Amino acid sequence: MATDPRLARTVARTATPPNPPPPPPPPEAAPAHTPSLGLDGAGDEDRPDAGGSQRGEGGFKLKFCTVCASNQNRSMEAHLRLSPHYPVLSFGTGSLVRLPGPSITQPNVYAFNTTSYNHMYSELSTKDPRLYRANGLLNMLERNKNVKWGPERWQDWAIGRPRLEHASDKGSGGTEAGVVDVVITCEERCWDAVVEDLLNRGAPLNRPVHVINVDIKDNHEEALVGGNAIVDLAGCLNAAAREEREGAVGAEEGWSEGTGKARSGFDERVPEILAEWQGRWPHLPALWTLAWF
Repeated sequence: MATDPRLARTVARTATPPNPPPPPPPPEAAPAHTPSLGLDGAGDEDRPDAGGSQRGEGGFKLKFCTVCASNQNRSMEAHLRLSPHYPVLSFGTGSLVRLPGPSITQPNVYAFNTTSYNHMYSELSTKDPRLYRANGLLNMLERNKNVKWGPERWQDWAIGRPRLEHASDKGSGGTEAGVVDVVITCEERCWDAVVEDLLNRGAPLNRPVHVINVDIKDNHEEALVGGNAIVDLAGCLNAAAREEREGAVGAEEGWSEGTGKARSGFDERVPEILAEWQGRWPHLPALWTLAWF
């Protein structure tokens, strides 16, 4: 049967409109903390300021040593960063201390062990303050002279001899006996030099030491990033050592000699800790070996 189209328009005008859609749900609350990327590409949780460095606060602390070629840039940045949290020493493996000069064929050369950072700073300030301020040497030496007296050579270190004359160095507390638990080098050739030197010494103390290389480019920016990474690694190693010591009966016994359940447990965990750390810092290739003092 046909219908009147006018009636259809009337029904459409008088029909009850549909109910409006429900309002959208309220936005979810933002998380309490959103990780941000640092210069190294690791999240804040992976940065030492977010917890890694705090693992060394209180309780047992491993003793560290940092090493680069001239004991100037990379090892000193790491020394400074570690010193508030752990006992730490630093050395260089080169035959002489070499700093950039006016040209690549005119470096500034100094002797290890007998030349202070303050002397280097004063000399370069006199030679060409504009050049050495611009390339960062004066800032670096100013930092260094506030950490310790002068650069030390690894091969000249009398391991096991008391270091009482270094009491004013940052991080010296705990290193008075002249031994460390972990050596961290900043370049593969420095790692090679340290391992070779330890082999040549013949392990007179019969004391184990972990030798780890964190490959860091020798410039001021990379030294800062490398310092962060080394503090993170130190925190992970120290936390593992503390766990092993707290979980073992008589943990003090045999720790220095590399014997006992706590020490063997820690030594076995180091490669795994290093692998986890490498995942957070993939641009800093690492090497590791267990050597003996």
